[in-house]
Amino acid sequence: MKILKFGGASISTSQNIINVANLLCDNTRKVVVLSAMSGTTNTLVEISNYLYRKNSDAANEIIIQLEQKYLSCLSELYKNPVYIAQAQAMIQERFDIIRAYTKDLFTLFEERVILAQGELISSALVYFLLQERGINAVLLPALDFMRTDKNAEPDPIYIKEKLSKMIEPHADVSLFITQGYICRNAYGEIDNLQRGGSDYTASLIGAALGAEEIQIWTDIDGMHNNDPRFVSGTKPVRNLQFEEAAELAYFGAKILHPTCILPAKLNNIPVRLLNTAEPQSLGTLISNKMDKGNIKAVAAKDGITVIKIKSGRMLLAHGFLRKVFEIFESYATPIDMVATSEVGISVSIDNCKHLSEIIDDLKKYGTVSVDSDMTIICVVGDLASENIGFESKVIASLKETPIRMISYGGSNYNISFLIQTKYKIKALQNMNTELF
Repeated sequence: MKILKFGGASISTSQNIINVANLLCDNTRKVVVLSAMSGTTNTLVEISNYLYRKNSDAANEIIIQLEQKYLSCLSELYKNPVYIAQAQAMIQERFDIIRAYTKDLFTLFEERVILAQGELISSALVYFLLQERGINAVLLPALDFMRTDKNAEPDPIYIKEKLSKMIEPHADVSLFITQGYICRNAYGEIDNLQRGGSDYTASLIGAALGAEEIQIWTDIDGMHNNDPRFVSGTKPVRNLQFEEAAELAYFGAKILHPTCILPAKLNNIPVRLLNTAEPQSLGTLISNKMDKGNIKAVAAKDGITVIKIKSGRMLLAHGFLRKVFEIFESYATPIDMVATSEVGISVSIDNCKHLSEIIDDLKKYGTVSVDSDMTIICVVGDLASENIGFESKVIASLKETPIRMISYGGSNYNISFLIQTKYKIKALQNMNTELF
């Protein structure tokens, strides 16, 4: 059994959906996890924002536009009028659900129902297309098996039990279709696994079924050794170790969501990143196997803010660090990088929602300064301390870049540098020349 996840870009048009359907017809047993069509979730968020503000007229205008976008692609997708009519009825039903919330009180619970409609529509469209082709496929509603617990974490025991029971009666079926991203919470309400949740769904299903491989299909041929948006001549990395992939995903490599890594790693299931437009490409294989002695890739994460707390009186006092970190914990704000000296602590964050409150609380312990518009550049590979020379090579590649912070030693797989965002592109280009 293989798990294949197709992101929004892979099913962004009628032709792309047809291309995906073509990839599925190889008679191997698989579960296919589908995201919403590209742009749909953002549009549903926009609709929800209007409904929060009780602007039902604006919400209805966008609802009509999105509905027409789906209806307009049906004649390209299906040849049989029966399936066109079936898809039209399904789309109308889904958008009627959305419209129902334009008349009543709108809360987070209603928003989650609206956000679920994108995956429900895309999975039905692909399922109908397979039916029209006479392919024996089963549609598995994710809302019937994907659940989170009271801590909003996936419930693997429940997922495995429910999913296995749903698949068991279909021993003669080789193709199952389901939705990514959406789930129910511990109270039975429709919920979701947050951004990147379709990758997470695929990984959780793979773990539940003991899959031989999890495939993440996107519009790029694997994870590259640098950001192709800013650097020319980048190349796919053919093999990554799970920790390397997790570091790259967290620090900016958008092709894979970091949450996808852990279930696959714990169950020793390889993850393969593939390109829908070039299905014959080798892509990137992520596994527990480590290629010794190599720097693999560079990634950059923007939107970073660095906070410095300077206090010669308090720094060495017992419990000082704990008090500082408890402030960030109280506002549910994760820290990316940490650096300490005799008189100060510098930390970086990527969520500034509670920045003003954090600063006010930190002023109890010292002088606080803040720098924004920062970027973390992460270099990933086999960077264990016994591998002499790699660290100096990486630092030398940044000889023209002012560096605000360096983090090394927390992991054997990365070195991270904090720089001003205005230096990012030049830094990535220089690193590509020097390291690869």
